[in-house]
Amino acid sequence: ADARANSVNSNSIQPFLWVSRRPNTPAFEISTKMNIFRLCGDLSHVLAIVLLLLKIWKTRSAGGISGKSQVLFSIVYITRYLDVFFTFISLYNTAMKVLFVSASCATVYLIFVKFKPTYDGNHDTFRIEFAIIPSLILALVFNYAFTALEVLWAFSIYLESVAIMPQLFMVSKTGEAENITSHYLFALGSYRAFYILNWIYRYYEEAHVDPIAITAGVLQTVLYCDFFYLYVTKVLRGKKLQELP
Repeated sequence: ADARANSVNSNSIQPFLWVSRRPNTPAFEISTKMNIFRLCGDLSHVLAIVLLLLKIWKTRSAGGISGKSQVLFSIVYITRYLDVFFTFISLYNTAMKVLFVSASCATVYLIFVKFKPTYDGNHDTFRIEFAIIPSLILALVFNYAFTALEVLWAFSIYLESVAIMPQLFMVSKTGEAENITSHYLFALGSYRAFYILNWIYRYYEEAHVDPIAITAGVLQTVLYCDFFYLYVTKVLRGKKLQELP
């Protein structure tokens, strides 16, 4: 969710609204506008989470799910939403933050504790340090302010763009994915695709742009392109997803 507080320096004459996450910064104005693309993106994100949790709970199995991807997503949400303890933007905003953090932690618990015997660690071999370390370096170099919360927010954005890599890598190694896992991946990819439309809408309607989120979001969507093609040509036609290019 775009739970970040969008704000603009009232003294700035720049053509774009360069953002700061901290709504308590003097001379900054908070914007909490909603549009249909952001709403669809949030609903797709929630749907992805529900599908994944239902899959694990109903089958009593973590088979086919990358625990490493879920660990990365947990890190993403925890580092991004630390400001829930310091700021209140809206009930919707706070509820989404709590949902994403709690659901991601619950998913990790189910995979590594409750249903650990069913977890396929032999195929979940992506080295997550290759995602974490570059994301941290980028966050230290490219951020909106060199403060702990700002750097952690930037880190979460960069990390989210590649957090799905272990799952896609796992699918490519096993050569198949259950349909419910495919639905989860499609919903997750749709969430980011809707957010690209949200950014385009906000650019034209509000002259707003967030370079860090847009760059990472486009990269994240590109990673799903091959999967989207296979999902449309196979899964939606009742076939099982059996390969990723």
